[in-house]
Amino acid sequence: DDPSLEKHFKGHRDAVTSVDFSLNKKQLASGSMDSCLMIWSMRPQMRAYRFVGHKDAVMCVQFSPSGHLVASGSRDKTVRLWVPSVKGESTAFKAHTGTVRSVHFSSDGQSLVTASDDKTIKVWTVHRQKFLFSLSQHINWVRCAKFSPDGRLIVSASDDKTVKLWDKTSRECIHSFCEHGGFVNHVDFHPSGTCIAAAGTDNTVKVWDVRMNRLLQHYQGNAVVNSLSFHPSGNYLVTASNDSTLKILDLLEGRLLYTLHGHQGPATCVAFSRNGDFFASGGSDEQVMVWKTNFDAADYDNVLKTQKSGTSVDGTHHSQQSEMECGVHLKKTKPQDPGRNHYHQQEEETIANTLEHIVGQLDVLTQTVSILEQRLTLTEDKLKECLENQQKIIQNKVN
Repeated sequence: DDPSLEKHFKGHRDAVTSVDFSLNKKQLASGSMDSCLMIWSMRPQMRAYRFVGHKDAVMCVQFSPSGHLVASGSRDKTVRLWVPSVKGESTAFKAHTGTVRSVHFSSDGQSLVTASDDKTIKVWTVHRQKFLFSLSQHINWVRCAKFSPDGRLIVSASDDKTVKLWDKTSRECIHSFCEHGGFVNHVDFHPSGTCIAAAGTDNTVKVWDVRMNRLLQHYQGNAVVNSLSFHPSGNYLVTASNDSTLKILDLLEGRLLYTLHGHQGPATCVAFSRNGDFFASGGSDEQVMVWKTNFDAADYDNVLKTQKSGTSVDGTHHSQQSEMECGVHLKKTKPQDPGRNHYHQQEEETIANTLEHIVGQLDVLTQTVSILEQRLTLTEDKLKECLENQQKIIQNKVN
């Protein structure tokens, strides 16, 4: 089934900049250039709440993992934490000196990372609402910053045309991806935490492996890509573009699955719900749309169960060796060849895929070993230097 439009929310008075679902999918938050934050109910006949507090455009919104708080960032240079209830109380954080373009909670809900036009990324504690530290190596506006699923890394995207990867503990930039031809509007971590996807003004979406720091996939579009979101299964990516379309990319097959037309004018933001059965989009047409995913029902259930054997969409038997664990996609088996036993054919395909996976793992190991060797050499050199310096100091003392 194709994705279908489920709900259409109208209430903002200017372009929508950001959308996010609460954990239980009962609520949807949106931010807008009209300086308001809105909380929409997914239940019929339930009213929407308009929260006023920011003095200028709201650039980004996100529910905390528990759904008890909503964070927002604004052109008024503040970050606000809201209680999404009737009263809509909020507290403001001030530390940035420019527009705040991105807010993101860590998966444990304890930390918040924000990105700003002041070229910095800042990390805060949520409960004490205290500023912890800044990351500042970007040389232009920072559009987006996200925690990795395990909270150990931060990825950021900037108008300096780079995507940077940071270690949260050491607070150091561990890698810069510089291969973008334009500004980088948005970046997100794959649910597994092993790769990132970045959207740019050069009309591309690029998927990078953060373990090997190499480009895995490259999708060329016809318009600036403003936003993207991974499906929780990790198999799909949805994007929002200036040509008013939303696109669903199949990451396992490496191809475009659907192009959806709903917005009049640029589609500015898009996000999957936490369990992936809906996605929401916002546009410069002031509208928020909720779409039913539909397309992934069969294989997403299989991935979740990671069962040994399942039936694929077209009814052919389909070996399902916990695809997500191996990171190898076992394609549908070919129609049965009358001259061969179907079972043997399947076994051969499974063995071939397993071998391919083992070879892939060996590559990773080889590269890891070479990195470790380089580090070891560096350490040995440092030790040698220290010993030589010590000798010099002792000699100087003796002399």
